[in-house]
Amino acid sequence: METMGATGTPMALLEIFDPKAAPRPIGIDLGTTNSLVARVRDGKPVVITDCNAEKLVPSVVHYDPRGRVIVGADAQRLAVDFPRETIVSVKRFMGRGADDPETRRLGPYEFAEPKTPEEAKSVRFKVRDRSVTPVEVSAEVLKVLRSLAEDELRSVGGAVITVPAYFDDAQRQATKDAGKLAGLDVLRLLNEPTAAALAYGLEKQKNGLFAVYDLGGGTFDVTILLLDDGVFQVRSTGGDSALGGDDMDRALAEKILEKLEVGEQRPRELVRFALDTARKIKHGLTNAERVEVDIPVGDGKQIPIAFTRDEFEAMIKPIVERTGVACRRAIRDAGITAEELDGVILVGGSTRVPYVRQYVEKLFGKLPLCDLDPEEVVALGAAIQADILAGSKERADEVLLLDVLPLSLGLETMGGVVEKILPRNTTIPAGARQTFTTYADNQTGFDLHIVQGERELAVDGRSLARFVLKGIPPMPAGLARLEVTFRVDADGLLSVTAKELTTGVEQKVEVKPSYGLTDEEVEAMLMAALDHGEEDLEKRQLIEARVEAERVVLATRKALVADADLLEGDEERARIDEALAGLEEAIRGTRAAIIRGRTEVLDEVTHGWAGRRMDRAIARAIAGKDVAAIESTVAQARGVEAHLAEHAGHNAPEGDASGTGS
Repeated sequence: METMGATGTPMALLEIFDPKAAPRPIGIDLGTTNSLVARVRDGKPVVITDCNAEKLVPSVVHYDPRGRVIVGADAQRLAVDFPRETIVSVKRFMGRGADDPETRRLGPYEFAEPKTPEEAKSVRFKVRDRSVTPVEVSAEVLKVLRSLAEDELRSVGGAVITVPAYFDDAQRQATKDAGKLAGLDVLRLLNEPTAAALAYGLEKQKNGLFAVYDLGGGTFDVTILLLDDGVFQVRSTGGDSALGGDDMDRALAEKILEKLEVGEQRPRELVRFALDTARKIKHGLTNAERVEVDIPVGDGKQIPIAFTRDEFEAMIKPIVERTGVACRRAIRDAGITAEELDGVILVGGSTRVPYVRQYVEKLFGKLPLCDLDPEEVVALGAAIQADILAGSKERADEVLLLDVLPLSLGLETMGGVVEKILPRNTTIPAGARQTFTTYADNQTGFDLHIVQGERELAVDGRSLARFVLKGIPPMPAGLARLEVTFRVDADGLLSVTAKELTTGVEQKVEVKPSYGLTDEEVEAMLMAALDHGEEDLEKRQLIEARVEAERVVLATRKALVADADLLEGDEERARIDEALAGLEEAIRGTRAAIIRGRTEVLDEVTHGWAGRRMDRAIARAIAGKDVAAIESTVAQARGVEAHLAEHAGHNAPEGDASGTGS
């Protein structure tokens, strides 16, 4: 509640605590560099501050010799002297496995060797006499945020925690686990760009297309979203995980060291000092055209160093322009042009830099929205979403959030080809199902391999999970029917159900990969899909043509053994043998078009013979049976007819899942 003071400025009144009041929901921005917690007060989202009126809690955790855990600014000050005992930017490790090569590159930490396969699924920091996981470290940050909220609200309800749009299943699950470990009831994981859009109150707009430009300390994300009568639908996402304000600091620090004429040998303390000075200069140049600082050089002497905004902008120009690549790709993926956008939202502390704002205006052709503090906007949006999920009557019917999948999800089929079940940029929550069949006779199970990525072959994608569906009775190839269902919930977590339709045998798996993907790795996967698109398509077409041709050859040779007496003389047999030889020769080649063409030739020469085989099968089936039984048999025969036609060369209506034979 607010009132006006004598000077006309608003003053906040103390809220009266009601012990019978329901717990209040909160929104949390669990950031790489800093974290915040917010709540809705009098219908408006506000960031909760600590006793020093500070809003930002540095995402830094220190473990001291006495077993105490120190979080935030105090831990940040200890990071230089105790780099291995102080975990910085733990968000980069969320969802990663101990065997992930990227793990070792991310910091000066000592890692505990996994003792079991289960331990290998997560990074473990070796800190003094204990080992901790990224989930445990993140939970310490979340505990501090929860404590701040409790100081103000007394009773905290559910929490919405934000995550980057590119976070995959493992990273999202790790974030959810950290929330639970911190004693929070996690209502929802919300993508950061969508949270920012909510904070700007875009639900008040009737409709429109908006871009969210998020440049933080170490990462960059861009999202295109459509607003239509209160429905937020994410159209595309993109980014670069190796790009941010830290790159600007390093570029400026390098210039400082050059001016101080520091050689190759640079003590760690001097580099840290240069980086700290660079940040101060960067912040100063946000509002001033020129900033001068005095550098102490010992004996009470100081050297003045000055930088102008023009000099700084020349240094960071190539860094900022790198964001344009991801922005243009996101616009293209959304199927729009920059001119069609109705607004651009700025997120992240680095967007305070004047040159960044100028570049964004030039790139998108419109002045960006920057009314709210870019470091607070995500937490404010999370608070609004928490308020909605907690049953706020004011907002219950105002807004619906629809995010998207950052990468396609699919299943490996025969020959190593990926059948995409849920394509990239599918709106979530989402579900899809597809039916597969067996490749070989008497298969008693299906070996299912779930894959993520944009490439056509499973070997080029990312393996998410494997499981086996057993207990299938032996059947001829192509008669078993495996229905696979993919479901992605509102948090972006995937579950897969496999069911054999003729027997009802079913199995379900919650897909929680052993390690996650960074934005950089996702971007690399997307780039690889673009770079190898034509080559991948050719490989896929060749594999599919070979798999189909091999199945037709196998079925035809089996039929020649069983029903050779139905052939109309040596001439028909000669035509079939010739077509078989031609197809087998094509299979050994590398041209899909020739394989498909010769498969069609074999289909043509076996067409009449396949009909005679079907007539015999029906005659044998109905011999000595009554009319009702015959009608039932005819219905079954129709299925047999489709099966025979399929194995005589027609394209299969369903894919082949890998199988386990008996």
